Amino acid sequence: MSDVDTVAQRAESRRGHGVVMSGQVLVIESERNGRRKPESLVRLKQAARKLFVERGYDATRPQDIAREAGLGHGTFYLHYPDKRACFLAFVEEARLELDRHVQMRRVAGSGLEHCIASTLTALYEYADSHPGVMRAAFADGRLIDADGADVQPLLMKWGAEWAEILREATDGRTRGNAEIIGQAIAGALHLAGWESHRSGRSREELVKNLTAFLTRALRPD
Repeated sequence: MSDVDTVAQRAESRRGHGVVMSGQVLVIESERNGRRKPESLVRLKQAARKLFVERGYDATRPQDIAREAGLGHGTFYLHYPDKRACFLAFVEEARLELDRHVQMRRVAGSGLEHCIASTLTALYEYADSHPGVMRAAFADGRLIDADGADVQPLLMKWGAEWAEILREATDGRTRGNAEIIGQAIAGALHLAGWESHRSGRSREELVKNLTAFLTRALRPD
C-alpha cells in the first residue's frame, strides 16, 4: 500500500469519525432541548401564576413573565401564542386544582347538607391556602377576549359544576332549574367569600351559615 493510499485512508477515517461525532452532538443537543422545553414551561407557569395573582391580567406582560421565570422573552412564545392564552391556561389549571380539592373532601352518597358543607369547606380551604389565586382566576374571560371567541368565565364553569353537585345530592329532584340555581350559588358564594374575608369573619362561620341557608332553600319537597 502506497503512502498516498495510507494518507487517504486516514483522512477518510477522520471524516468518518467527524460525521459520527457530529451526529452524536446533534442527538445530545436534541435531547437537551427536549428536556429544557418542559422545564421552561413549568417555570413560565409558576411565574405567570405569581404575576397574575400579584398584578392582575392587565398589568402583566409576556416579557414580565419570561423575566420572572429567568428565561428569554422569545421562550414565552415557544409555549403560548399570546398573554391571553397563558392566562386561560392559568385559569384552567386553577379550576382543576380546585376541583381535585373538592373531590377529595366530598363523600359519595352523602346527603344534601353534608355535600354542601364539604364542598364549601373545600372551596374556602383552597382559597386560604392559595391566596389570590381564585380572585385572579375569576377575572371575566370576556374582558380579555381579543379575538371575539366564546370564552366561558371560570365563575360560569363553577356554576355548572354546582348544578351537577345539586343534581347528584338530590337524585335529580332539585327544586327549579339546576343550571340557573347553580349559577346563582356560584355568584353568591364568590361574593360571600370576598365579603367574609374583608370583614374578618371566620371560615367556620361562613360555611355554617351558607350551609344552613342553601340546605333549607334547596331541599326537595
